[in-house]
Amino acid sequence: MNKKQKKNLVRIIITAVLLAIIKILPLESLLSQAYGCDIGDLRVRYTEMAIYLIPFFVIGSGILLKAIKGIIKLQPFDENFLMTVASVGGIILGSWDESVFVMLFYQVGELFESIAVGKSRRNISNLMDIRPDYANIENERGELVQVSPDEVMPGTIISVKAGERIPLDGIIEDGTTTLDTSALTGESIPREVTVNDEVSSGCINLTGFIKIRTTKPFGESTASRILNLVENASSKKARQENFISKFAKVYTPTVCLCALVLAIVPPLFRMLVLGLDADFGDWVYRALTFLVISCPCALVISIPLSFFAGIGSASRNGVLVKGSNYLEALSKVKYIVFDKTGTMTKGVFEVSGIHHSPMEDKELLEIAALAESYSNHPISLSLQRAYGEDLDKNRVKDVKEISGHGIEALVDGKKVLVGNEKLMAHFGIEYCSCHSTGTIVHVAVDGKYAGHIVISDVIKPDSAEAISKLKKLGIKKTVMLTGDNQKTGEETAHILNIDEVHCNLLPDEKVTKVEELLNQKGEKENLAFVGDGINDAPVLSRSDVGIAMGALGSDAAIEAADVVLMDDNPLKIAKAMKIAKKCLHIVYENIIFAIGIKVICLGLGAFGLANMWMAIFADVGVTVIAVLNSIRNLRK
Repeated sequence: MNKKQKKNLVRIIITAVLLAIIKILPLESLLSQAYGCDIGDLRVRYTEMAIYLIPFFVIGSGILLKAIKGIIKLQPFDENFLMTVASVGGIILGSWDESVFVMLFYQVGELFESIAVGKSRRNISNLMDIRPDYANIENERGELVQVSPDEVMPGTIISVKAGERIPLDGIIEDGTTTLDTSALTGESIPREVTVNDEVSSGCINLTGFIKIRTTKPFGESTASRILNLVENASSKKARQENFISKFAKVYTPTVCLCALVLAIVPPLFRMLVLGLDADFGDWVYRALTFLVISCPCALVISIPLSFFAGIGSASRNGVLVKGSNYLEALSKVKYIVFDKTGTMTKGVFEVSGIHHSPMEDKELLEIAALAESYSNHPISLSLQRAYGEDLDKNRVKDVKEISGHGIEALVDGKKVLVGNEKLMAHFGIEYCSCHSTGTIVHVAVDGKYAGHIVISDVIKPDSAEAISKLKKLGIKKTVMLTGDNQKTGEETAHILNIDEVHCNLLPDEKVTKVEELLNQKGEKENLAFVGDGINDAPVLSRSDVGIAMGALGSDAAIEAADVVLMDDNPLKIAKAMKIAKKCLHIVYENIIFAIGIKVICLGLGAFGLANMWMAIFADVGVTVIAVLNSIRNLRK
């Protein structure tokens, strides 16, 4: 509990004790004996009222003060104003105990709401507590000194001990360790890292001592950008939140007017038209009950809290949603369009096969890797990774790159050709065609064909399961857009069970395809595009919901996307959609429940069938139930 909540609790306890004493004592008898008069004497009545006013002001002074401030600012129509009018009116009518109980139970409800909301905010704050407090750098004497992460410039060597949080993005210069990345990605499995691996701020170093060369200032680091996204998410409101805000501004003065009409018109009608007793006291009591019931607290508090809890739950699972409007949009997605490379596949070329070679696979890889050792082309790097050992470049001479064909080089004095079919044809070497999907690298040694190596982009292990789960969530159509050739694209789509695929597309052509799909969908259906965020910014912006995959290091993704996945696991798309659907379900539950109970109680109150106790339930009770329902969305 914070200080304010403790003060409220003390007021509630004092008021409850005073009320208990007043109720236990035969107050009227004691006062009549003290004054030497009958129980109905005005002195007894006024003294009894004065005694009830003590607990009334103990518990209600804060609400009365807020109501007065609202009137002074010409913004009177809020729950404080309604509670003040109702309770003061009850005192004037002689319902002193009910007026005190109205204030008491209202404050009890407010305390429960405050604790529930505070708990949800603390949960989210703890989960997103990735802001580092310091960075360790060495001074001239070789001692580690703690400095603010804001002061560390890119290129600085920082040290991170076991148990410390990595303060800035960078590359490991020295050391090996395991990292807890759960605060960023939602994954509980530690990640092994070593020299030359990239690391992100916000991760916790679990085991070893490492030195990191920073690559970005703190303001552009992963931790800083995540915190900014989460902190600013509440500024972008969903349609329901905007509706509730506007609704409350119109609703409160309307019910005040209705209460005034209820207090005046029926008794005047009874007196002037029917010739009956006006019974103003009864109708004023009904109007005051009407006011208490009409407080819109349940909607005003629980709806924003539902979205806040939804965004927090998504953050726990490694999904950053930039605003509750995007959470709402995500819940209505029926069409999902995927980029291929880096989204459904790893985006890293790997050797997937070696065919028609008379020599050992390792020997062929060694020759090809040596010939390609001076190139930084992705194909060359994949060959070198597949070989997996250090290459002695002194064994390689006279390297010639033949544009659009491949490499010619002398390896250990032998003439080696590494490239495509055109290269083999150019030198008149008979080669074996390959029916595998991927890039085919043919190799020839001293004019003789030595076989070919298949290099392909590997499908992520969770991609097929992600598509299956999305279809179970009600996705009508899955589409894949890729710049790859038709054969590669169609084979990937077939493996993943994607409904439709379009290949050989440039970035602007992807936008055109997305616009075609947008024209095909229903008015209340949304289309999401999922990309790696590097070349897909135009499509991410054009779609109803832009989702960036594996975007920790991509500024373009974070700027263009509405939803950012903290790792490149496509299963997180289905998780984000489930959270969004659950959030909207809870929002509609609260709206229907709150308005339904209030309409029933307002009707009963207008006909004199509801007292202040029912009014308190319709206001405070409904609000507490709605708030507790809202924070269900915090569950992982």
